Amino acid sequence: MSEEKVMNRWLVVVGAILIQLCLGAIYAWSVFTKPLVEAGWSKAQTQGVFAAGLASFAVVMVIAGRLMPKLGPRVLAMAGGVVLGLGYILGGLIGGTSFAKIFIFIGLIGGSGIGLGYVVPIAVGMRWFPDKKGLITGLAVAGFGFGATLWVKLAGSWGHLIATHGLSNTFTIYGIVFGIAVILGGLTMVFPPDGWKPEGWEPAAAPEGGKSVDELAITSGEMLKTPQFFMILFTFMFGASAGLMSIGLMKLYPMQALQAAGMDLATASATAGLAMAVFFSLANGIGRIAWGAICEKLGVKTSIAVMMIIQGIVVIAFQKMAGNNILLYVGATLIGFNFGGNFALFPMITAGTFGAKTVGQNYGWVFLAYGIGGIFGPMLGGKLGDMNNFPLAFTICGVLCLLAAGIISMVKPPKHA
Repeated sequence: MSEEKVMNRWLVVVGAILIQLCLGAIYAWSVFTKPLVEAGWSKAQTQGVFAAGLASFAVVMVIAGRLMPKLGPRVLAMAGGVVLGLGYILGGLIGGTSFAKIFIFIGLIGGSGIGLGYVVPIAVGMRWFPDKKGLITGLAVAGFGFGATLWVKLAGSWGHLIATHGLSNTFTIYGIVFGIAVILGGLTMVFPPDGWKPEGWEPAAAPEGGKSVDELAITSGEMLKTPQFFMILFTFMFGASAGLMSIGLMKLYPMQALQAAGMDLATASATAGLAMAVFFSLANGIGRIAWGAICEKLGVKTSIAVMMIIQGIVVIAFQKMAGNNILLYVGATLIGFNFGGNFALFPMITAGTFGAKTVGQNYGWVFLAYGIGGIFGPMLGGKLGDMNNFPLAFTICGVLCLLAAGIISMVKPPKHA
C-alpha cells in the first residue's frame, strides 16, 4: 500500500469547495424574486419555487445516498452537476417567466441536482481526512454558504447580470457555469484506496465491546430503527426551523422594527438588507468552518448542545435586537454563524453515531430534518407575521433550540454498535 501512488488529499478539498459553491445557488434564489414579481408573479409563487427546491434537495439526497455505493462518488457528483446545470439552462432557454416551467426546471430539477451532489464531498472528505473530520466537513460545506453570496452579488451589484443580460440569460449563464464547475470538482471525488490512512495517524481505540467510528458501518435500515436517529433528526429539525424562519424574516421583520423605532423606510430597508446579504450570509459560511474546527476540541455532541443554547438565546432576544441597527447586525451575525454550524456538525454526529463508512447513505435521512424545518419555520413565521406577531415566532423557535440542546445531550451510541 505504501508504494501505491495516491493523489494529494487536499485536491478533494478544492473539488469539494468548487462543487458546494455551485450547489449553494439555492440560497441565491432571493435575487431573482424581485424581477419575477415585477413580471407578474405573486410573492407566494416565488416562495413556491424556493420551497420546491428545498424539498427536492432533501428527498433526492436520500436517493443519492443509496446510489453512492452503486455509482461511486465521482459519477454521482458529476450527475448532480449535469442535472443542476440542465435545470437552470432549461429555465433560461424555455422557462421565460412561466411559473410552471420555472417551478419544474429550477425548483424540482435544479433542487434534484443539488440533492445528488451535496452529500458526496462530505462522505469523500471524511474518508480522506479521518484525522480532521470536523474541519474538513466544515470547509466542504462552507462553499455552500459562501456560494449564496457569490451568485447573489454576480447577478446583482457585482456582475449586474440581470440588469445587463436579463433574467432568462442569467439563468442560462448560471446553468452552464454550474454544470462545468461541478463536473470539474467531481473529478476529484474518489474514495481513498482500501486500507489507506494519513501518515502518522492511528484510528481512535474502539470502545469496550464496540467499534470505533472509522470501523462502524450501521446501515440506513438499522439506523432508522434506533432512538438515536430520531433524537438527532429532531435536534436538526429544530435548529433548521429557527435558522430558516430567520432567513425568511431577516429583512421583513427588522424593517418593521426599525421603522417602529423611528427610522425612515428607505434607511430601514437598506439596513435590513445589509443584515441579511452581508452579516448573516458571511457568518453562515464562516460558521460552517468554525464549528467544524470547534468540534475537534469540544466533541461533536457538546458542540451541538452549545450551538443550540446560543442560538436559542439569540433568536429569542432578536425580537428586541431587530429595532437597533447595531444589535441587528450582531443578531444576524450570530444567527447566521450558528445556522451554518448545523451543516458541519450534523454530518459529524451522523458519522460518529452510525459510522463514517456509511455516512453517505445515512446523512440523507438525517437531512430530511432540514426539509421539514424548511416548511415549518418559514410557515410559522409567515402565519404569525400575518397576525402581526413576529416576536412569538422567534420565541417559539428559540425555545425549540433550547429543547434541542437537551435532546442531543442524551444521545448515546446504539447498543448494537
